[in-house]
This record gives sequence, C-alpha cells and structure tokens, in this order.
Amino acid sequence: MSVNFSSLIELVREMGLLREAEGAGGNPRITDVVSDSRSVRPGALFCCIRGERSDGHDYIPMARELGAAALLCERPVDAGLPSVVVPSVREVLGEVSAAVYGNPSEKLLMVGVTGTNGKSTTTYVLRSILNAAGIRSGLLGTIVESDGVKERDADRTTPESCVVQRRLAEMVRNGCGACVMETSSHGLFLGRLRGCRFDVPLFTNLNPEHLDFHKDMEHYFQAKRLLFSRYARPGFEGAANADDLYGRRLLEDFPESMRGFALASDAFARVTEFRTGLEGTSMTVSMRGFPDLRLRSPLVGNFNVWNVLAAVTALRGRVEDEALVRGVAEVPQVPGRLERHSLPNGACCFIDFAHTPEALKNVLAAARALCPGRLISVFGHGGGRYSLNRPALGRVAADLADLVIVTMDNPRDEDPAEIAAEIVRGVQESGGARHRVILDRREAVRTALSIAAPGDVVVVSGKGPERYLEQAGVRTPYNDAETVDSWIRSSGGDH
Repeated sequence: MSVNFSSLIELVREMGLLREAEGAGGNPRITDVVSDSRSVRPGALFCCIRGERSDGHDYIPMARELGAAALLCERPVDAGLPSVVVPSVREVLGEVSAAVYGNPSEKLLMVGVTGTNGKSTTTYVLRSILNAAGIRSGLLGTIVESDGVKERDADRTTPESCVVQRRLAEMVRNGCGACVMETSSHGLFLGRLRGCRFDVPLFTNLNPEHLDFHKDMEHYFQAKRLLFSRYARPGFEGAANADDLYGRRLLEDFPESMRGFALASDAFARVTEFRTGLEGTSMTVSMRGFPDLRLRSPLVGNFNVWNVLAAVTALRGRVEDEALVRGVAEVPQVPGRLERHSLPNGACCFIDFAHTPEALKNVLAAARALCPGRLISVFGHGGGRYSLNRPALGRVAADLADLVIVTMDNPRDEDPAEIAAEIVRGVQESGGARHRVILDRREAVRTALSIAAPGDVVVVSGKGPERYLEQAGVRTPYNDAETVDSWIRSSGGDH
C-alpha cells in the first residue's frame, strides 16, 4: 500500500487545509507514515507534531538521514524534501495515514468502546464473541495490541492516528474481519481516530478521571461523545449504559442508533438475574425482540455483569446466539482485571487496574462478596493526575476494607509521601479504618500477602498489568503479578 506524494497534496487541498506545498525532490512514493523520527524508514512521510515537551520539527534532520521521503509540517522548512504545510498536523494526519494504508477501517467491522471503567474487559468479551462467530478480530487496547496473529504490549490506549491506521492495515493483511478498539478521551479529543469510522460504538460509564486534562465532567463527556458524533459511520448501531447518567444522555441524543443496557433501569437489554462467585458468573439477559439468553462467564464480580451485558447488547443480531454464549463462556482472563492468584494458605489475591474511586468501589465490593474473612486493600495514586481522587480513594477503601495499605503508584514528578498523605486524609475522614503507609510497593504487596489468613482476600489495585514504576522521570521495572507470584514461590506455593 502506498500513494504518490502529489495525491496527498490533493487530499489535504480537498480538506481545505493546505497552506503550501514544496515539491523539492519530485513526486516520491509514500509507503509509511510516522510521527516518531526514530521510526523513519526509506519511503516514509515524517509528520512533525508539536507536543507539550517536544516539537517534531526539531527532528527533521534525523528523519532525513533515516530516509524520509517527504514531510508533513506546520511551518515552512528548508530541508531539501517535498513538504506539505498545514495549520495542524494532527488535523490531517489520520486521513493522510488512512490514504497511505488503503483506508483499512472501510474493510473491517469497527467496534469502539469508550467510557471510564470497564473498557478493557468489555473489549476482551467483544473479541471473544467475534472470534467464536468465526470473525478473526484485531484488538487495540490499554493492555495489548493484536493484529489478528500476534500480540504486543500496548504503549497507550489510543496511539497516534498514523499508528492506528498502520495497525488496522496489519489486521486487514492478516485476514481480520473486525477490529475492537478502546477509545480514550485523550485520543478522541486529540483526533487520533481521524480516518476511522465505527460501526458499533459502545459506552460503558463516566466517572471523574482525567479532569486535569478535560477541566470538568462536561468537557470529559463531550470528548467521549465524539466517538458517536464524529467517528461513527452513518447508520451506526451503538450501545450505552442506561444505568449511567451520561449513558442516558447518549441514548437521548441518538435515539434511532442506540441500544440501552442496564441492571437497574428499563432498557432495551436487561439482566433479569445473575449469580457471581469465585468460579465465575451466570446471568440471564432479556432483550426486546429476542428470546432470553442464558450466559455463563469465568469473569467474577458484579461490575463484570455490566461488561458482559454491554458486549452482548452491542453484538446481538450481528452474530448467532450460539457465538454469544460460547464467546462469553470462553473469554480469557483479562490481565490486571480482577486477576486471581490463590495463596498457599487458602487466602486469595486479586490484581486490578482500578485507579478511580468508582472503579475501586466496584472492585472492593466484588471482592467483599467473595470474602469470608478480612479484606485487605493495597493501592496508591499516580502523580500528575486528578488529585481530588486521592482522598476519595481513601474514603472508599476505608468504607469497604478491613485493612488499608497505602503505597506508591507512579508518583512521576510528585512526592509519593505527599500523595499518600492525601489518601490517608480520606481514610481518616471515613472513620479512620485500620491503615498503614508503606511507600515501597513491592514491600507493601508482600506485607499484605504475609498478613493474609485463610479466607482473607487481598486486593492490589491501581497498576494492573503495568510493568514499571515511574518516579522523577525514571521507569523502574515492576509488576504486581510478578511480585505476588514471587511471594507465593518463596512461601512454598506453586503458581
């Protein structure tokens, strides 16, 4: 897949965003699109994005040395390469990339999931259903990226649009018929999904998060809403959580295009009964115009009932019911999402990504329902993130857990002791439940496991599958699951 540089000029001109074009070097064939100069290969279009900490224009010499064929930039440059100048590179990057890679989203069933909590698990359920239906499916998510053949660790939830389009092209090349994608509010707002059109946009819920970026909940919601208003294909069929205030707004905004799903509200799809335990969840789903559907899933916890319901609501009618049943039954363990580890003495540990008050509440409530003994909660909060969540996290943990251990979670450029103090303030505001501060995360996790008695449940939350701790600009290798497994082995257990 490739296009002539002149074709890209015409595309930008048709968009009404062409400021000027410099044809030095002729009309090269563009075979790749990159925004990271380190990824430039011969034939690539190097796109100069200005970010918070760096300016892509500064890396043009490196891109030229590595074989860049042309430039997409925001100011005229004298680099001896063909170039297109536009007001904003991000505004055209998606469409340009889509053109170079053969418009791959037009060849796939595009399923997009947005919301605060539940996105990753919902995408895993969706992909499992599609695969059960015989539709090979790629995945772009927070945890992994899959091209339908191989998986790689995800770098960010929604990468730059040139990376998105390259990944979609890989899926098409590998015989995929569908792509399931987590769509972050940052990615939606910054235009990283330009060049994509979604057939099935899905909304899980909205709770306070990223308000350091979005200013307030309304701006946060409007960013999420872009999945439906800007990036959905005409005639799309989406789904939204009718138990959520913002989900109901989407159902009202797009009444002809959306299915509502709910546990507590009247909606197109409802769960009429469910049971959840350590071995999984059973549930009955009632949908208008369809017979009742009985499902079993290895996923545990009440909040996973919503995630399964969301996926089934979005895909019912697109695949056979048998694929829905089998896909839900065969969904794999989602790394870092209520990931279960059995301790040698009969206690249990769950690792989860929950890092907002609502997510932590859901996870601890699910663990409490499975816990005959004490519930021990281990968590921290990231630096440079919405600070009002810190005391709120403390209050949630104090209300639901018997022992709270406050620790470090990617403090970045903040003092981890100060972050912990803000969390402890919330613990104390909620009555001062038993709590300890152990800033060393590995030590905190090992301490919680050592304390746990038969019947106790330890919940280690905040980082999920992440493999690093970030402090003062340095990433140190660290993973919660590896820490738990190491402790189990040192205690004489097998894992």
